[in-house]
Amino acid sequence: MIKDRAREMGFDLVGIAPASPSRYREYLRRWLDDGQGGTMGYLASRFEERADPAAYLPGAQSVICVAMNYHVRLEEPETGGVRGKIARYALGDDYHEIIKDRLHDLADWLRAAAGGRTKSAVDTAPVMEKEMAARAGVGWVGKNTCVINERIGSWLLLGEILTTLELPADQPATDRCGTCRRCIDACPTGAITAPYQLDARKCISYLTIEHRQEIDPALQPLVGDWLYGCDICQDVCPFNSKAIESLDPALAPRFPSGSLDVREVIEWSGDDYSRHLRKSAIKRVKLPQLKRNATIVLNNSQGDSI
Repeated sequence: MIKDRAREMGFDLVGIAPASPSRYREYLRRWLDDGQGGTMGYLASRFEERADPAAYLPGAQSVICVAMNYHVRLEEPETGGVRGKIARYALGDDYHEIIKDRLHDLADWLRAAAGGRTKSAVDTAPVMEKEMAARAGVGWVGKNTCVINERIGSWLLLGEILTTLELPADQPATDRCGTCRRCIDACPTGAITAPYQLDARKCISYLTIEHRQEIDPALQPLVGDWLYGCDICQDVCPFNSKAIESLDPALAPRFPSGSLDVREVIEWSGDDYSRHLRKSAIKRVKLPQLKRNATIVLNNSQGDSI
């Protein structure tokens, strides 16, 4: 009944996991202590909640894990100009708001139908969402550290509802990466340091979004033409070769080619930034940072270093 309701609300996948502590607690602690989280201090600031759902919601027994397919078809880029690519997840409206609204509606329905307390979460909350999704059978955590579903692939936006209700749990997903290492070999910066291990400090998504200072000059040429985020390790994944197209209008790309003219971005005013990126997840980066990225893409197109 919960799953049917979740699908009615626009979620493509749903599973239920026990709200037990993370099995990756010590790995996460070492990963953070080693500095591989870069400047993302928020990952450590609520460590206990992140490592144990019951610390985030006292009395938590179950986690309802949902996923939305965000794979959209892109048009050919306009001719002329230098185009900077945008990660697919950021092309529609801000997924945080989309998922939160739907999760709140689902949580309201659950409490009215069965009682208990709930807490909804997207990736800004201290929840090990990928581990939970795998535990709930939504998909497995692949070698590129993305959640992969055998039918839909890895173009998945995740959300969770923690509840004090004890619900029947699903079987965890089976890892089907096998011997494949396409994502590892394709990453231009070597950010996937080993299967299932990512050094965020080298990741193009981290560099163009989370990292607010100057990007290491040695890494700038490797950013290539990525203006915001990066999809390389997903583009090469075999499970994405026949990805289902999302028909959710909220995720329709505002930039049909999935790119922007970086020379135009460099000239944007504050009003331009607000107008073009209204209700967009791209506003995770401020205008100076976006111009920094655009300049790197422009220089890379000219074969120059900054």
